Parts: sequence; C-alpha cells; structure tokens
Amino acid sequence: MKKIIDKQLKKIDKKEKKILNKKNSKVYEEKVSPIINKVEESIPDRIKVTLDNAFYQGFNTVLSKGTKYIEKLYDKEKLQIEHDIKNYAIEKSLTKKKIKELDSISKKSNFVNTTISTVEGGGLGLLGIGIPDIPLFITMILKTVYEIALSYGFNYEDEFEQIYVLNLICGALTSGDELRKYNSILEQLSDDIFNNKPNNYILDEEIRNTSKVLSQAMLTTKFIQGVPIIGVIGGIINFKVINKVSTYSKLKYKKRYLQKY
Repeated sequence: MKKIIDKQLKKIDKKEKKILNKKNSKVYEEKVSPIINKVEESIPDRIKVTLDNAFYQGFNTVLSKGTKYIEKLYDKEKLQIEHDIKNYAIEKSLTKKKIKELDSISKKSNFVNTTISTVEGGGLGLLGIGIPDIPLFITMILKTVYEIALSYGFNYEDEFEQIYVLNLICGALTSGDELRKYNSILEQLSDDIFNNKPNNYILDEEIRNTSKVLSQAMLTTKFIQGVPIIGVIGGIINFKVINKVSTYSKLKYKKRYLQKY
C-alpha cells in the first residue's frame, strides 16, 4: 500500500510544482498582458471598490445562508455514498485503478459547472449585466469545490474547512509568489485540520481577502461584461476561472486524502 501511495503523492507533487512554477507565455506577456493592464488602468477606483464590495457581500451571503441552496444543485448524499463505497474498496485492497475510480467522482461535475458558468457569464454579458450575477458566479465556484471535497470525503461545513476552501480559491486564481504563499498556507491548514490544532484565522477576514483576489482576477472581465455584446467574453473567463479552481482543488483534496494513509 505504501508504495502505491508514495507513487501517487510523487505524481501530485510533480503536478503541483508545475502549477507553482508555471509562467505566462511570451505571446501573453507581450500582447495580451499590456492590453489588460491598459483596460484596468482606465477603470475608475469607485468601480474597483464596488466590485470588491460586491464579491464580499456575495461570499457573505452564500457562505452564511446559501449552503443549503447550493446543495440543491447536486445530490450531496449520493456523492457521500459514492465516496464511501469507493473508499471502502480502497481500504480493503488499495490499487491504482481504485484510486482512479475515486478521482472519477470529482470529474463528473467539472463539465457541468464550467458549462453552466460559461452560459451564465456569456448570457448576462450579452445583456450588459456585470455586477448582479456575482452571487451566481460565487455559487458555481463553491459548488465546484464542495463537490470535489465530498468526492474525497471532506466535510466543507466546518468553519476551519471553509477557511481552507477560501484559501484554495485564492491559490487557484493567483500565480508566482502569491500562489506559492497560498499553497504554503493550504499545506499548513491541511496539517492543522488533520491534527485538530487550534487556529487564529477569522472567517470574515478570509472572506474579505478572497473577495479581493477574485475581484482582481475578474476586474477587467466584469467591467467589460457590463457593456452589451462585448460582455459575452465574460462566459469565456468564467469557464477559465471555474476550470482553474477545479484543477487546483482536485489536486489539493486528493493529496489530503492520500496523506491520511
């Protein structure tokens, strides 16, 4: 068993290092980045503040009142049962194939979530709607992470786990030193949760920080999305954000699952 686990963890570490050290392409740096920077510089500060507040309020609403509504978008009990069955099979006889079958649970929802967020972002952008759809978008991000957490046997309802989820989103949407910082935080949080260690994190502060990270990641998109017709680009960006969150979440939750052995 140890040999298989070690091999799986080495694969995850390799993927993790690839994400942590990923650099933007030359085309992006020379062509795309300057355009984005120019657009962001032209956005009034009041719009940036409005966007930060919109994401903060959105997260507050969804996390404090919306979990039960998010759970209506998927079958929580079915996901838990699927995990329990596959986890039992792994505990009886661990094989590479059985771990792959466990992975398949988290992959099922990714296509659905990215498709919904793409249609939602593009459709609202076409109508010239930018800020009002933020709670819907946050719901899709959290739905994505929650389903992945359940597929690997983790309960997202605990406040400490919610803090982990928020830092997970931050890590997925940052790069370079910022990503490495969040990745380090996640490793420590994972260890603290596993060992039931007390923590000094304040949920409201983590929500505010995550709101800023997401706001920055979506700044240009939401500004453009508020312009009719041009705003259809929001669907493309929504897809990329959900995909980044999904990819990173699967990596980190699978790593936590394997480390239990």
